Amino acid sequence: MTKVLIVIVNYNGLTYLRDCLESLAVINYLAGQSAVLVVDNASTDGSVDYLKKDWSKIKLIENQSNIGFAAGNNIGLEYAGSNGFDYAYLLNQDTVVDPSFLAQAVALAQTDSQIAAVQSKLLLYQDKTKINSLGNEIHYLGFAFAGGYKLTDYPLAAREITYASGAAMLLKVPILKEVGFFNPDFFMYHEDVDLGWRLWLSGYKVVLAPDSIVYHKYEFSRSIKKYYYMERNRYLVMLQNYKLATLILIFPAWLVMDLALLFYSFFAGFWRQELSVCFYFFSLKNWAKIITTRRRIQKNRRLSDCEVIKRFVGKIEFQDLKNPLLQYLANPIFNFYWLIIKKIIWW
Repeated sequence: MTKVLIVIVNYNGLTYLRDCLESLAVINYLAGQSAVLVVDNASTDGSVDYLKKDWSKIKLIENQSNIGFAAGNNIGLEYAGSNGFDYAYLLNQDTVVDPSFLAQAVALAQTDSQIAAVQSKLLLYQDKTKINSLGNEIHYLGFAFAGGYKLTDYPLAAREITYASGAAMLLKVPILKEVGFFNPDFFMYHEDVDLGWRLWLSGYKVVLAPDSIVYHKYEFSRSIKKYYYMERNRYLVMLQNYKLATLILIFPAWLVMDLALLFYSFFAGFWRQELSVCFYFFSLKNWAKIITTRRRIQKNRRLSDCEVIKRFVGKIEFQDLKNPLLQYLANPIFNFYWLIIKKIIWW
């Protein structure tokens, strides 16, 4: 029998937990073959008391501090690995699942031993006819965005995707032990980008299970704190996963993009965070960690950059980020550069 651990990292998610857990209580997966683990990151909103009172049969791990989304999920993955689970399903606290979501995801994962990660079709909870993600996209400069966002839902077949959203992702535990869990240094944001990239580099597949449905109470937000982690982690995924020759080739576009972002940050009010990202990379201690992680990833790679980057894009196409500068200036310029250098990268 295939045992699955459903892992939910909770941080002040009291308003979401009831709907999420009630939907999990009626899934139609094989009896006794699934369990739910909530990893709480020192919530202060009464989440833990609620879980202990109303969901006492659910396994609960309480952290003494907010260790972040990446490290919180790693605790769940470690628990799955040490307790005989074949799969771990990582689920956001702000989701509601279809009864067959788990059975459909596992069924697809079992069709191919090289499938390491399966993303469910994510639909917007607020409008269940609209898509949240059909698998996420990676821009060659490290940006990432949800594929199919806000399109009207439509039938489609299972397919390979660039990376799976951390909101609803099934992972094969033995493969994760080999490739490595989330990078805890990311804290939050882009940890799923990094994992998907590493899975492809290691020769494994990431796929979408269109018949596995999860509804996401997603709201796009621009916060200063979020910006710091997204920008810093964007740098990290490129520095750790690209080959050196590829980094050199994309550097001109990277430099132009980041100078433009720095200039824009002074008008948008997040220049302190932009500079904080730069200062992070002035630390020799941080560079030592980056180099150590990079060496491990490059040592374990089985695919070349020219094979992996076929999945990357040169345009940022995300509904909530549409503006004339992006659409008519940045996207055409950076996409043109990408079309050129893709033909050069043979390594």
